[in-house]
Amino acid sequence: MNTVSVRRRVDASPERVREHVRDVVPFMEAAGFDTVELEGDELRIENRVGILGIELTLELVDDEDATLAYEQRDGVFESMRTTYHVAPDDGGSEVVAETTFALDVAVVGDFLDTTVIERQRKKELSAQFDYLEALGDT
Repeated sequence: MNTVSVRRRVDASPERVREHVRDVVPFMEAAGFDTVELEGDELRIENRVGILGIELTLELVDDEDATLAYEQRDGVFESMRTTYHVAPDDGGSEVVAETTFALDVAVVGDFLDTTVIERQRKKELSAQFDYLEALGDT
């Protein structure tokens, strides 16, 4: 398993940050995905990584310790899970996102490797944190 973790302090209350994280469609769109569709607990995203288009079907899952958690149900990974945690931090919030994944080599082949996935995922998570910072306590 591989892990990508991003942490950032946001100048907004934990309640406000959690509200924006749980507003799943705009929060996922902030990552830069080309398509984001939510139906019940099923989330479908599409994104281009280099010359490869990636489609994932994710399921929002209950995780009492996380503000938001989802797992891949169908896609290029053997397994993939992402969690977001929000905690108070000196008048603001600390947000931690962590994605653990294993690549399905038979599906991905030579187009992607863990380095490409890790770099892309850090970019997506950072863009989501930029979105949270821009919203602040408004």
